[in-house]
Amino acid sequence: MDADDGARRRELLAGPAGQLYAEAVAAGGLRADDPRLGGSHDDREAVEAVATLRELGLLRQDGDGVWRAADPALVQSSLVTPLSREAAHLLDESAAWAETLGELAHAWRRAGESGEGLTQLRGIDTVNGFLETAVEDARSEIVTAHPAGPRRASVQAAARSRDARALERGVRIRTLYQHTARHSRSMRTYVDTMRELGAEIRTLDEFFNRLIIIDRRLALIPGDVAESAVLIHDKRVVAYLVDIFERSWERGRAYDHETRTAKGQIAEEVRQLTVRMLGEGHSDSASAKRVGVSTRTYASYVAALKEEYGVDTRFQLGLAMGRQQDRALVADDDTP
Repeated sequence: MDADDGARRRELLAGPAGQLYAEAVAAGGLRADDPRLGGSHDDREAVEAVATLRELGLLRQDGDGVWRAADPALVQSSLVTPLSREAAHLLDESAAWAETLGELAHAWRRAGESGEGLTQLRGIDTVNGFLETAVEDARSEIVTAHPAGPRRASVQAAARSRDARALERGVRIRTLYQHTARHSRSMRTYVDTMRELGAEIRTLDEFFNRLIIIDRRLALIPGDVAESAVLIHDKRVVAYLVDIFERSWERGRAYDHETRTAKGQIAEEVRQLTVRMLGEGHSDSASAKRVGVSTRTYASYVAALKEEYGVDTRFQLGLAMGRQQDRALVADDDTP
């Protein structure tokens, strides 16, 4: 009995065949002249139900020609046991395939000197699948940078489970977020959990690209299209990316329960970044991305700056900020 056939029989037992079985139990059986026992009956579903009960041994004809209901326990072992045995075999086979392919994938990931040192990963499932196995292979260190504020709850949950296993193996994990990630309650809860497990987390005001480096031997950066990534296993490029991360890490602020002074310093750093985005003339969407907030939140930052400088328009704001910068430069020149 294949899977489709088994599913159809189960469906019949949950419906017309089950009703017919209950009728046979209540009536003490079905007489041999019951029209449903004949293959020519008009109700094809009833005929199929009878055939199913007969084939499964749930209707059996006695010496008087009456078809009587049989105890389901008598046929269960003949039906369920083979299925259980087949399921166990499939699970064993699945595990064997996973182990074999895992060994091949491990060899592929370790081949750092092959080809051009770059591999394109396309499709979110492909990227996540590779990341899952790469993190499982990590032995000493994982460093990551995640810009643009807090991540989705589903992404956080997957990362928490994956990274927790790595931390339990003694892998050091360091992660950089932007300052604006501190505004999310779910993010604070996530960070507190990861810090308790041993992860080190800091935040930075500046924009940076997403980056994952594992054991200083391979790195993952965003691809040129959505839901893609570039795997880098050229040692020189990976070393360069490690150096960039370390410089950013040194400038970052530890993500803990800050003092009022630290909160003020972080707010000022975000303000200065907003001022810089305005001065450089970026669009609101581009500036919001670099600050790590939504376009609406970025607009509120700009509105706060207008209020601070006592102006009504962005043009006036630009002039006011320019005059302030000029005065600062003059003051520097006059310093003995």
